[in-house]
Amino acid sequence: DVWVHCSKLIPFCSFLYRSEKEPPLDKGVIPWLGHALEFGRDAAKFLTRMKVKHGDIFTVRVAGRYVTVLLDPSSYDAVIEDSVSLDFTRYAQVLMDRIFNLRLPHHNPAVEKAMMKQHFGGESLSCLSSTMHCHLQSLLLQAQRPCHNQTDWNTDGLFSFCYSLLFRAGYLTHFEGEQKSNRTDPSDVYAEYRKFDNLLTKMARTTLKPEEKRTAQSVRVRLWELLAPAGLGEGSGSSTWLKCYRHLLQEEGADEETQRRALLLQLWATQGNVGPAAFWLLGFLLTNPEAMRAVKKEFSKISEQDSAQCPLLDRLQHTPVFDSALEETLRLSAAPFITREVVQAKTLHMADGQEYKLRSGDRVCLFPFISPQMDPEIHQEPQRFKYDRFLNQEGSVKKDFFKGGRRLKYYTMPWGAGTNGCVGKRFAISSIRQFVYLVLSHLELELCDPEAQMPEVNTSRYGFGMLQPEGDLAIRYKPRRSR
Repeated sequence: DVWVHCSKLIPFCSFLYRSEKEPPLDKGVIPWLGHALEFGRDAAKFLTRMKVKHGDIFTVRVAGRYVTVLLDPSSYDAVIEDSVSLDFTRYAQVLMDRIFNLRLPHHNPAVEKAMMKQHFGGESLSCLSSTMHCHLQSLLLQAQRPCHNQTDWNTDGLFSFCYSLLFRAGYLTHFEGEQKSNRTDPSDVYAEYRKFDNLLTKMARTTLKPEEKRTAQSVRVRLWELLAPAGLGEGSGSSTWLKCYRHLLQEEGADEETQRRALLLQLWATQGNVGPAAFWLLGFLLTNPEAMRAVKKEFSKISEQDSAQCPLLDRLQHTPVFDSALEETLRLSAAPFITREVVQAKTLHMADGQEYKLRSGDRVCLFPFISPQMDPEIHQEPQRFKYDRFLNQEGSVKKDFFKGGRRLKYYTMPWGAGTNGCVGKRFAISSIRQFVYLVLSHLELELCDPEAQMPEVNTSRYGFGMLQPEGDLAIRYKPRRSR
């Protein structure tokens, strides 16, 4: 996982003795490396095994570091809400350096977050969503052009189809605004970005082979060049947030080169998860006909409403069936780590009354994918896609989930939580909703093989946001006949 790296070797003597009040320690059998290899191959499988062995809290040795893993959602606030003993910026800075070759020594994450909230909420959110809608419509129209007539089919992989369309629409919305002149071709950016994305986990773990290192650096340089003009235009448009971001970096002393590297970070942050999320959602719908019928029925009612009285984007805000299907998709496919550095010794108070001491210099990790998202006590048959899992019988949103008789605050956590929750959550949901609506409304979409099943997960992606598939799902599509 993200901790497999060449970090400083922590003195052995400092971990020779551990008190009874510290979490159970599992060092593994390989000196220094510990469980690093198993953790990196399949973190979900490894941590599930550790949970069975040790319970909801334990410490493992991973490449010279000691990582305390907490898997009790009722106790998560003890970590999420502590900004004194636990720090989230240090490890983020390590990853920024490894993945993006980016150092921002004077950066203030709180100021950046406040700025982002202004641009991803209220009227700014409406503007972004409207611009995104226009780009999605245009790109979907282009995707249909290879069809000579309405009886011809296009074929593609569903992951490629979703990621490409949503990435390009998102890029045009976030990085190009409304300016038409000297526009960078979003297809060029996407092609380079996919090369970068395929190496991202290895960059984070510092496990690139020599040839991969050269590829990673050349791709980064190319993306820095392509992103260089972003946020520098004079006209107004939906890229206003990018101009403010650049201005913030300038105030913090970042030069042009550093700003370009920071733009690649923002490209990944804004575009790296939406396309994969749409893939899993459409994939689950295509392989679950009952769910597809329910979502299409809800969308058809939206289409029939009078657009003069209520614009489409407003009508798309009220889709409880779709929202439940999306929440269920994210439960099954969103797998980020929530990581903190222990900067001063801390006593962790668990919900069951137990107390554990955390050592300064250790790292704390929450992995909500295992618990609550895949916990069978919380979600019956957790491996199965149930589109209505987050709906009550009468159709209202279901928010009551329990573990050990305790009602849970966190029963699914795809967006993080607390001060580090995803600022762009509402825009991301809006983008996925618009995309799926437009695809199902304008295209006949089906599996090339009606019996096809969802591909397996690429297990190396655990910890990095949305999971990605190992392989793809073959689809065919054509324009939907006019009524």
